[in-house]
Amino acid sequence: MNARILLPLVLIIVAIYTSTFRVFERQRVIMLQLGEIKRADFDPGLYFLIPFFQNVLKFDGRLQTLEAEPQRFLTGEKKDVIVDSFVRWKINDVVRYYLSTGGDPLRAQRLVYQKINDGLRNEFGKRTVAEVVSGDRGSIRDIVTGTKDLGQELGIEIVDVRLKRIDLPAEVNTSVYERMRSERSRVARQNRASGEREATTIRANADSSRTVISAEAYRDAETLRGEGDATAAGIYAAAYNRNPEFYAFYRSLGAYRASFKAKEDVMLLKPDSDFFKYFNNPGAR
Repeated sequence: MNARILLPLVLIIVAIYTSTFRVFERQRVIMLQLGEIKRADFDPGLYFLIPFFQNVLKFDGRLQTLEAEPQRFLTGEKKDVIVDSFVRWKINDVVRYYLSTGGDPLRAQRLVYQKINDGLRNEFGKRTVAEVVSGDRGSIRDIVTGTKDLGQELGIEIVDVRLKRIDLPAEVNTSVYERMRSERSRVARQNRASGEREATTIRANADSSRTVISAEAYRDAETLRGEGDATAAGIYAAAYNRNPEFYAFYRSLGAYRASFKAKEDVMLLKPDSDFFKYFNNPGAR
């Protein structure tokens, strides 16, 4: 290829390359003109710029995660707690982000780290050790919510703040746990005493009910038994009065059957005893 054609072609390619830039969905872009911000509202696509007069700065607009080092905070009781947390954030206002951090990601992370730590320190300072160590979800949620608006000055949005772990320093662990154990023991004793009181009341009521029911049942049984005996006696009397001789004969047969159950049975009676009345004279009346 002729050098006279190659050189202009190269210059055209270089000019196109230096005067265009591409914006991706994941990026936030600022255009500077002679060091001053000219534009920051770029959507994904291909754009042009004036070489040497204009340049662009690109920042990662995706969700960022900052793993914070465990920090020591004071509670409202002036007790220390060790808090391990992490933060998820993203660029919300790219102009403010650039002005506050200079576009340096490391500086941005340091500033976010300081903001979150200050917010957590203030939130923990409003609560007692028992509230933050007990794991109460409502209290933890309040702590996290109180730190989410801290990134506005930096042009970032605090998407999420999570407390991974809350520990007590070794020097206060024993005293706090002993106090918590004592409180739990007191509640347990109170619950056991209440349960015993209720159990005693229930047993007393059950015994009283059982006694009343047994007495009423015995009374009803005796009444029915008496009525039955009276009815039976009436029937027997009516039958006896209807044919006394047959009734005496029937009773004698019953007595004979009960007396002579076995061959070896022996009875010592006078021959003229009334017991043998129907043996000696079957036709007796």
